[in-house]
Amino acid sequence: MGSLRQITRLSENCVRIFCKQMKDAENASILLRINGIRTGSGLRTAATKADDENIKKFKEGNFEKIPDPNHLDHFRKSQSTETLVESLKDPPPMGTHTLPHPIWSEEELHNVKVTHKPPEGFVDKLAFRSVKLLRSTFDLLTGFNWGERSEKKWVLRICFLETVAGVPGMVAAMTRHLHSLRRLKRDHGWIHTLLEEAENERMHLMTALQLRQPSWLFRMGVIVSQGTFVTMFSGAYLLSPRFCHRFVGYLEEEAVFTYSKCLKDIESGPLKHWQTQKAPDVAIRYWKLPETASMKDVVLAIRADEAHHRVVNHTLASMKEDEYNPYEPGK
Repeated sequence: MGSLRQITRLSENCVRIFCKQMKDAENASILLRINGIRTGSGLRTAATKADDENIKKFKEGNFEKIPDPNHLDHFRKSQSTETLVESLKDPPPMGTHTLPHPIWSEEELHNVKVTHKPPEGFVDKLAFRSVKLLRSTFDLLTGFNWGERSEKKWVLRICFLETVAGVPGMVAAMTRHLHSLRRLKRDHGWIHTLLEEAENERMHLMTALQLRQPSWLFRMGVIVSQGTFVTMFSGAYLLSPRFCHRFVGYLEEEAVFTYSKCLKDIESGPLKHWQTQKAPDVAIRYWKLPETASMKDVVLAIRADEAHHRVVNHTLASMKEDEYNPYEPGK
């Protein structure tokens, strides 16, 4: 009986201690919740006060602790609208914004030769004969080989041919660009060379236009020929890039031949005054010619460009479409 009473008392004591601990824990939990509410409210109040102070400092121009938006990259503006509008009133001269392109040395300018790559296979022969047909037809329609080759005849011929010559590079670059996007594959470096070629031919045109402004009839002819040639060349490039690059290679062979003939007329023909006539400013900027450069120097530079395009397009025509372009930008 004594043992039973001891066990009963011990159990009662244990129950009393447990109930007291539970009550203390409950009271502590309530206090914690109340204090937490008070603490959170205090933090929110402190944060609000800090924000108000920061806003006040920002309005006063005090950026001691606040980052200045004008010094953050994602807030910075390159130019204000007013600055851009003012800059348009005095735009930079033509030829200021151009892609990288070769700058020829004196040795390179005078070592250009008239060359020809013999056609190999059906595609090459078709491209070669197409170019020959176009050249003979153009010479016949313009009467270039009849009578004296005057400055007017030369300038109009250069202007018209360069409006056509600037098409292939742009069409080819656009086609390869879209192919790369559509196929989710790299281009292997062809696009930049083709765009550079297109702009280079356009700069030939801009230079020639400094000598003479064509008539409205000439401009209508350019519109018709460009629309026709762009459509035909785009379709041809989708079918056979090799044919198109070989076609341009043979076209550039004819261009080198034409400018070589022009140089002969400058040296001992109706264009002798081009030996001393000052080169247009756009040509001096684009080819980095000396300030004393003449029109003869300009024609030498244009012929060197055409010889370069000749080599580049014959090279691309001999390569597979997924082979890497060996020509770096400006090379």
